[in-house]
Amino acid sequence: MSVSPGPAVANDVPRVNRRSLLVGALGALGVGAVGALGVAKAGAANAAVTGVARPTIASCGTWGAQPATGTVSMTGPPQKILVHHTASANTTDYSQAAAYALARNIQQWHFARGWIDSGQQFTVSRGGYTMEGRHRSIEGLGSGSSTVFPLGAHCTGQNSTSIGIENEGTYTTALPTSAQWTALVDLCAYLCQAYALGPEDIYGHRDFLDTECPGNALYARLPQLRSDVAARLGTSNPPPAPTRSWPTLQQGSSGFRVSTAQYLLRHSGRSLTVDGSFGPGTKTAVVSFQQAKGLGADGVIGRATWEAPLAATCSQGQASDAVRGVQTCLNSKGYAVTVDGVFGSGTASAVKSFQTAHSLDADAVVGPNTWAKLLA
Repeated sequence: MSVSPGPAVANDVPRVNRRSLLVGALGALGVGAVGALGVAKAGAANAAVTGVARPTIASCGTWGAQPATGTVSMTGPPQKILVHHTASANTTDYSQAAAYALARNIQQWHFARGWIDSGQQFTVSRGGYTMEGRHRSIEGLGSGSSTVFPLGAHCTGQNSTSIGIENEGTYTTALPTSAQWTALVDLCAYLCQAYALGPEDIYGHRDFLDTECPGNALYARLPQLRSDVAARLGTSNPPPAPTRSWPTLQQGSSGFRVSTAQYLLRHSGRSLTVDGSFGPGTKTAVVSFQQAKGLGADGVIGRATWEAPLAATCSQGQASDAVRGVQTCLNSKGYAVTVDGVFGSGTASAVKSFQTAHSLDADAVVGPNTWAKLLA
Protein backbone atom coordinates (compact mmCIF):
# COMPACT_ATOMS: atom_id res chain seq x y z
CA MET A 1 0.00 0.00 0.00
CA SER A 2 1.26 3.41 -0.91
CA VAL A 3 1.83 5.96 1.81
CA SER A 4 3.81 9.21 1.78
CA PRO A 5 4.71 10.00 5.39
CA GLY A 6 6.10 13.44 6.08
CA PRO A 7 9.19 14.31 8.08
CA ALA A 8 8.72 13.85 11.79
CA VAL A 9 12.10 15.27 12.76
CA ALA A 10 14.91 16.84 10.80
CA ASN A 11 16.61 13.53 10.05
CA ASP A 12 13.48 11.76 8.85
CA VAL A 13 13.01 11.49 5.09
CA PRO A 14 9.67 12.89 3.84
CA ARG A 15 7.20 11.35 1.40
CA VAL A 16 8.54 7.83 1.15
CA ASN A 17 6.32 5.05 -0.23
CA ARG A 18 6.55 3.36 3.14
CA ARG A 19 3.89 0.68 3.15
CA SER A 20 4.46 -0.74 -0.30
CA LEU A 21 8.10 -1.31 0.58
CA LEU A 22 7.43 -2.62 4.08
CA VAL A 23 5.89 -5.82 2.73
CA GLY A 24 8.98 -6.73 0.75
CA ALA A 25 11.32 -5.53 3.44
CA LEU A 26 9.81 -7.71 6.14
CA GLY A 27 9.86 -10.71 3.84
CA ALA A 28 13.47 -10.11 2.89
CA LEU A 29 14.64 -9.59 6.44
CA GLY A 30 12.76 -12.60 7.75
CA VAL A 31 11.52 -13.32 11.24
CA GLY A 32 14.34 -14.59 13.37
CA ALA A 33 14.19 -16.24 16.74
CA VAL A 34 15.17 -14.39 19.88
CA GLY A 35 16.18 -15.69 23.26
CA ALA A 36 14.14 -15.82 26.42
CA LEU A 37 12.82 -12.29 26.79
CA GLY A 38 10.51 -12.48 29.80
CA VAL A 39 7.74 -10.01 28.94
CA ALA A 40 4.13 -11.15 29.14
CA LYS A 41 1.52 -10.55 26.45
CA ALA A 42 -0.17 -7.19 26.15
CA GLY A 43 -3.31 -6.90 28.19
CA ALA A 44 -1.77 -7.92 31.52
CA ALA A 45 -1.49 -4.99 33.89
CA ASN A 46 1.99 -3.94 34.98
CA ALA A 47 1.40 -0.42 36.26
CA ALA A 48 -1.91 0.45 37.84
CA VAL A 49 -3.21 3.97 37.35
CA THR A 50 -6.64 5.44 37.87
CA GLY A 51 -9.19 3.42 35.95
CA VAL A 52 -7.35 1.52 33.23
CA ALA A 53 -4.10 -0.25 34.09
CA ARG A 54 -1.20 0.15 31.72
CA PRO A 55 -0.84 -2.90 29.46
CA THR A 56 2.51 -4.61 29.27
CA ILE A 57 4.54 -2.81 26.62
CA ALA A 58 7.90 -4.26 25.59
CA SER A 59 10.39 -1.41 25.53
CA CYS A 60 12.83 -0.77 22.70
CA GLY A 61 15.54 -2.23 24.89
CA THR A 62 13.50 -5.37 25.56
CA TRP A 63 12.88 -6.24 21.91
CA GLY A 64 16.42 -5.39 20.88
CA ALA A 65 16.14 -2.02 19.14
CA GLN A 66 19.23 -0.26 17.93
CA PRO A 67 19.74 3.29 19.18
CA ALA A 68 18.05 6.04 17.21
CA THR A 69 20.40 7.66 14.72
CA GLY A 70 19.28 11.17 15.67
CA THR A 71 17.58 13.04 18.47
CA VAL A 72 14.05 11.86 19.18
CA SER A 73 12.24 15.07 20.10
CA MET A 74 9.30 15.18 22.46
CA THR A 75 6.12 17.08 21.65
CA GLY A 76 2.56 17.04 22.86
CA PRO A 77 0.07 16.52 24.17
CA PRO A 78 -1.42 14.40 21.37
CA GLN A 79 -4.84 15.21 19.96
CA LYS A 80 -5.61 11.86 18.39
CA ILE A 81 -4.63 8.22 17.90
CA LEU A 82 -4.07 6.90 14.37
CA VAL A 83 -4.53 3.20 13.62
CA HIS A 84 -2.32 1.63 10.93
CA HIS A 85 -1.60 -1.83 9.57
CA THR A 86 1.84 -2.97 8.47
CA ALA A 87 0.53 -4.42 5.19
CA SER A 88 2.75 -7.45 5.84
CA ALA A 89 1.80 -11.13 5.89
CA ASN A 90 -0.95 -12.33 8.24
CA THR A 91 1.43 -14.68 9.95
CA THR A 92 0.28 -17.55 12.15
CA ASP A 93 3.44 -17.33 14.22
CA TYR A 94 1.97 -15.64 17.26
CA SER A 95 5.05 -16.01 19.44
CA GLN A 96 6.80 -13.35 21.41
CA ALA A 97 9.95 -14.04 19.38
CA ALA A 98 8.11 -13.30 16.13
CA ALA A 99 6.69 -10.09 17.59
CA TYR A 100 10.10 -8.82 18.65
CA ALA A 101 11.62 -9.77 15.32
CA LEU A 102 8.87 -7.79 13.59
CA ALA A 103 9.72 -4.71 15.65
CA ARG A 104 13.42 -5.04 14.81
CA ASN A 105 12.69 -5.52 11.12
CA ILE A 106 10.46 -2.45 10.96
CA GLN A 107 13.15 -0.36 12.61
CA GLN A 108 15.80 -1.62 10.21
CA TRP A 109 13.58 -0.85 7.24
CA HIS A 110 12.99 2.66 8.51
CA PHE A 111 16.72 3.13 9.02
CA ALA A 112 17.21 2.04 5.41
CA ARG A 113 14.84 4.81 4.34
CA GLY A 114 16.95 7.39 6.16
CA TRP A 115 14.67 7.76 9.18
CA ILE A 116 16.17 8.18 12.63
CA ASP A 117 14.05 5.43 14.23
CA SER A 118 10.80 3.49 13.83
CA GLY A 119 8.15 5.90 12.59
CA GLN A 120 5.25 4.76 14.82
CA GLN A 121 5.05 5.06 18.59
CA PHE A 122 3.64 1.57 19.22
CA THR A 123 3.29 -1.78 17.44
CA VAL A 124 0.80 -4.58 18.15
CA SER A 125 1.62 -8.06 16.86
CA ARG A 126 -0.85 -10.67 15.65
CA GLY A 127 0.01 -12.65 18.78
CA GLY A 128 -1.18 -9.79 20.97
CA TYR A 129 2.18 -8.40 22.04
CA THR A 130 2.44 -4.62 22.38
CA MET A 131 5.80 -2.99 21.75
CA GLU A 132 7.29 0.45 21.94
CA GLY A 133 8.08 1.61 18.41
CA ARG A 134 9.93 4.90 18.45
CA HIS A 135 12.26 5.40 21.40
CA ARG A 136 10.86 7.45 24.31
CA SER A 137 7.25 6.42 23.69
CA ILE A 138 7.01 4.69 27.08
CA GLU A 139 8.76 7.67 28.65
CA GLY A 140 5.95 9.85 27.35
CA LEU A 141 3.36 7.71 29.13
CA GLY A 142 5.02 8.50 32.44
CA SER A 143 5.35 12.23 31.83
CA GLY A 144 2.59 13.17 34.23
CA SER A 145 1.00 16.57 33.74
CA SER A 146 3.32 17.42 30.84
CA THR A 147 1.75 14.61 28.75
CA VAL A 148 4.43 14.61 26.07
CA PHE A 149 5.13 11.99 23.44
CA PRO A 150 7.91 11.45 20.89
CA LEU A 151 7.50 13.08 17.51
CA GLY A 152 6.87 10.25 15.06
CA ALA A 153 6.92 9.78 11.28
CA HIS A 154 3.76 7.83 10.53
CA CYS A 155 1.37 10.36 8.89
CA THR A 156 2.16 13.52 6.95
CA GLY A 157 0.72 16.59 8.61
CA GLN A 158 -0.31 14.72 11.77
CA ASN A 159 3.00 13.66 13.32
CA SER A 160 3.11 16.48 15.86
CA THR A 161 -0.47 15.89 17.03
CA SER A 162 -1.01 12.13 16.89
CA ILE A 163 0.19 8.80 18.24
CA GLY A 164 0.56 6.07 15.63
CA ILE A 165 -0.16 2.39 16.31
CA GLU A 166 1.00 -0.19 13.76
CA ASN A 167 -0.94 -3.46 13.72
CA GLU A 168 0.91 -6.39 12.22
CA GLY A 169 -0.83 -7.78 9.15
CA THR A 170 -2.86 -6.80 6.09
CA TYR A 171 -6.49 -5.99 6.85
CA THR A 172 -8.03 -5.32 3.47
CA THR A 173 -10.42 -8.25 3.89
CA ALA A 174 -9.10 -10.14 6.93
CA LEU A 175 -9.47 -8.94 10.51
CA PRO A 176 -6.96 -8.85 13.38
CA THR A 177 -6.70 -11.90 15.62
CA SER A 178 -8.67 -11.84 18.87
CA ALA A 179 -5.44 -11.44 20.85
CA GLN A 180 -4.35 -8.55 18.66
CA TRP A 181 -7.75 -6.87 18.95
CA THR A 182 -7.74 -7.16 22.74
CA ALA A 183 -4.24 -5.70 22.89
CA LEU A 184 -5.24 -2.84 20.60
CA VAL A 185 -8.29 -2.03 22.74
CA ASP A 186 -6.21 -2.13 25.92
CA LEU A 187 -3.53 0.10 24.46
CA CYS A 188 -5.98 2.64 23.03
CA ALA A 189 -7.91 2.78 26.30
CA TYR A 190 -4.74 3.41 28.28
CA LEU A 191 -3.54 6.06 25.81
CA CYS A 192 -6.91 7.80 26.01
CA GLN A 193 -6.68 7.82 29.78
CA ALA A 194 -3.04 8.91 29.89
CA TYR A 195 -3.51 11.76 27.43
CA ALA A 196 -7.09 12.83 28.27
CA LEU A 197 -8.42 11.69 24.89
CA GLY A 198 -11.83 10.25 24.14
CA PRO A 199 -12.78 7.19 22.05
CA GLU A 200 -13.91 9.64 19.38
CA ASP A 201 -10.26 10.69 18.98
CA ILE A 202 -9.33 7.33 17.43
CA TYR A 203 -8.94 7.51 13.64
CA GLY A 204 -7.65 5.46 10.76
CA HIS A 205 -4.59 6.51 8.77
CA ARG A 206 -6.76 7.05 5.67
CA ASP A 207 -8.73 9.75 7.49
CA PHE A 208 -5.78 12.06 6.90
CA LEU A 209 -3.88 10.72 3.90
CA ASP A 210 -4.64 9.23 0.49
CA THR A 211 -3.93 5.63 1.52
CA GLU A 212 -5.69 2.28 1.92
CA CYS A 213 -4.28 1.98 5.45
CA PRO A 214 -5.43 0.48 7.81
CA GLY A 215 -7.24 -1.69 5.25
CA ASN A 216 -10.94 -1.73 4.45
CA ALA A 217 -11.79 -4.45 6.96
CA LEU A 218 -9.98 -2.91 9.92
CA TYR A 219 -11.14 0.59 9.03
CA ALA A 220 -14.73 -0.67 9.06
CA ARG A 221 -14.13 -1.98 12.61
CA LEU A 222 -13.01 1.38 14.00
CA PRO A 223 -16.51 2.19 15.31
CA GLN A 224 -16.36 -1.08 17.26
CA LEU A 225 -12.86 -0.16 18.48
CA ARG A 226 -14.17 3.16 19.79
CA SER A 227 -17.06 1.37 21.46
CA ASP A 228 -14.79 -1.24 23.07
CA VAL A 229 -12.40 1.47 24.27
CA ALA A 230 -15.32 3.39 25.75
CA ALA A 231 -16.36 0.25 27.62
CA ARG A 232 -12.83 -0.19 29.00
CA LEU A 233 -12.86 3.44 30.14
CA GLY A 234 -16.27 2.96 31.74
CA THR A 235 -17.78 5.64 29.54
CA SER A 236 -21.50 5.38 28.94
CA ASN A 237 -22.91 6.59 25.65
CA PRO A 238 -19.54 7.66 24.21
CA PRO A 239 -19.71 10.52 21.74
CA PRO A 240 -19.57 9.24 18.16
CA ALA A 241 -16.54 9.74 16.00
CA PRO A 242 -16.75 12.88 13.91
CA THR A 243 -18.71 12.22 10.74
CA ARG A 244 -18.24 13.95 7.43
CA SER A 245 -21.08 15.10 5.26
CA TRP A 246 -20.48 14.63 1.53
CA PRO A 247 -22.54 15.82 -1.43
CA THR A 248 -24.17 13.27 -3.71
CA LEU A 249 -23.41 13.81 -7.40
CA GLN A 250 -25.02 11.94 -10.27
CA GLN A 251 -25.84 12.30 -13.92
CA GLY A 252 -27.54 15.67 -14.41
CA SER A 253 -25.62 17.42 -11.57
CA SER A 254 -23.57 20.50 -12.37
CA GLY A 255 -21.43 23.15 -10.75
CA PHE A 256 -18.10 23.46 -8.97
CA ARG A 257 -18.56 20.15 -7.14
CA VAL A 258 -18.85 18.31 -10.44
CA SER A 259 -15.79 20.14 -11.79
CA THR A 260 -13.90 19.11 -8.66
CA ALA A 261 -15.02 15.49 -9.02
CA GLN A 262 -13.91 15.53 -12.66
CA TYR A 263 -10.46 16.82 -11.67
CA LEU A 264 -10.24 14.09 -9.03
CA LEU A 265 -11.28 11.43 -11.54
CA ARG A 266 -8.55 12.65 -13.89
CA HIS A 267 -6.11 12.52 -10.97
CA SER A 268 -7.09 8.86 -10.50
CA GLY A 269 -6.14 8.12 -14.11
CA ARG A 270 -9.49 8.51 -15.89
CA SER A 271 -9.70 10.53 -19.08
CA LEU A 272 -12.52 13.06 -19.26
CA THR A 273 -13.26 16.73 -19.88
CA VAL A 274 -13.65 19.07 -16.91
CA ASP A 275 -16.75 21.09 -17.76
CA GLY A 276 -18.80 21.08 -14.55
CA SER A 277 -21.51 18.96 -16.15
CA PHE A 278 -22.16 15.38 -14.98
CA GLY A 279 -22.87 13.69 -18.29
CA PRO A 280 -22.47 10.13 -19.64
CA GLY A 281 -18.68 10.47 -19.92
CA THR A 282 -18.36 11.44 -16.27
CA LYS A 283 -20.63 8.59 -15.22
CA THR A 284 -18.47 6.12 -17.18
CA ALA A 285 -15.38 7.43 -15.39
CA VAL A 286 -17.10 7.14 -12.00
CA VAL A 287 -18.16 3.55 -12.70
CA SER A 288 -14.58 2.70 -13.68
CA PHE A 289 -13.25 4.22 -10.46
CA GLN A 290 -15.85 2.43 -8.34
CA GLN A 291 -15.09 -0.93 -9.95
CA ALA A 292 -11.37 -0.44 -9.29
CA LYS A 293 -12.10 0.25 -5.61
CA GLY A 294 -14.50 -2.66 -5.19
CA LEU A 295 -17.51 -0.41 -4.68
CA GLY A 296 -21.02 -0.76 -6.02
CA ALA A 297 -20.57 0.61 -9.55
CA ASP A 298 -23.71 2.73 -9.86
CA GLY A 299 -22.06 5.85 -11.28
CA VAL A 300 -23.25 7.96 -8.33
CA ILE A 301 -20.66 9.78 -6.24
CA GLY A 302 -21.61 9.49 -2.58
CA ARG A 303 -19.79 9.12 0.72
CA ALA A 304 -18.23 5.73 -0.07
CA THR A 305 -16.83 6.94 -3.37
CA TRP A 306 -15.50 10.23 -1.99
CA GLU A 307 -13.77 8.29 0.81
CA ALA A 308 -12.52 5.42 -1.38
CA PRO A 309 -10.75 7.84 -1.65
CA LEU A 310 -11.72 9.81 -4.74
CA ALA A 311 -10.94 12.92 -2.68
CA ALA A 312 -7.16 12.45 -2.72
CA THR A 313 -5.14 14.17 -0.01
CA CYS A 314 -3.23 17.24 -1.22
CA SER A 315 -0.49 19.26 0.44
CA GLN A 316 2.03 21.98 -0.36
CA GLY A 317 4.56 21.07 -3.04
CA GLN A 318 2.23 18.86 -5.05
CA ALA A 319 1.20 19.54 -8.65
CA SER A 320 -1.79 17.57 -9.93
CA ASP A 321 -5.37 17.61 -11.11
CA ALA A 322 -6.39 16.92 -7.51
CA VAL A 323 -4.84 20.26 -6.57
CA ARG A 324 -6.91 21.88 -9.33
CA GLY A 325 -9.92 20.42 -7.57
CA VAL A 326 -8.86 22.03 -4.30
CA GLN A 327 -8.33 25.36 -6.02
CA THR A 328 -11.72 25.12 -7.74
CA CYS A 329 -13.40 24.63 -4.37
CA LEU A 330 -11.46 27.48 -2.79
CA ASN A 331 -12.57 29.83 -5.54
CA SER A 332 -16.18 28.80 -4.98
CA LYS A 333 -15.76 29.74 -1.31
CA GLY A 334 -14.42 33.20 -2.12
CA TYR A 335 -10.69 32.54 -1.94
CA ALA A 336 -8.98 33.99 -5.00
CA VAL A 337 -6.46 31.39 -6.12
CA THR A 338 -5.31 30.45 -9.60
CA VAL A 339 -6.48 27.05 -10.79
CA ASP A 340 -3.09 25.94 -12.06
CA GLY A 341 -2.71 22.61 -10.26
CA VAL A 342 0.31 23.81 -8.27
CA PHE A 343 -0.03 23.72 -4.48
CA GLY A 344 2.14 26.71 -3.71
CA SER A 345 2.25 29.21 -0.88
CA GLY A 346 -0.84 31.07 -2.07
CA THR A 347 -2.95 27.93 -2.11
CA ALA A 348 -1.51 26.86 1.24
CA SER A 349 -2.42 30.23 2.77
CA ALA A 350 -5.97 29.98 1.42
CA VAL A 351 -6.36 26.42 2.73
CA LYS A 352 -5.15 27.43 6.20
CA SER A 353 -7.54 30.36 6.25
CA PHE A 354 -10.42 28.10 5.21
CA GLN A 355 -9.49 25.49 7.82
CA THR A 356 -9.33 28.09 10.59
CA ALA A 357 -12.73 29.45 9.59
CA HIS A 358 -14.21 25.95 9.79
CA SER A 359 -12.58 24.86 13.08
CA LEU A 360 -10.19 22.43 11.40
CA ASP A 361 -6.49 21.92 12.13
CA ALA A 362 -4.85 24.67 10.08
CA ASP A 363 -2.09 22.47 8.66
CA ALA A 364 -2.61 23.27 4.94
CA VAL A 365 -3.15 19.55 4.28
CA VAL A 366 -6.37 18.87 2.39
CA GLY A 367 -7.48 15.51 3.76
CA PRO A 368 -10.98 14.04 4.10
CA ASN A 369 -12.19 16.47 6.76
CA THR A 370 -11.09 19.52 4.78
CA TRP A 371 -12.39 18.07 1.50
CA ALA A 372 -15.82 17.49 3.05
CA LYS A 373 -16.01 21.10 4.21
CA LEU A 374 -14.78 22.42 0.85
CA LEU A 375 -17.47 20.43 -0.95
CA ALA A 376 -20.25 21.24 1.52
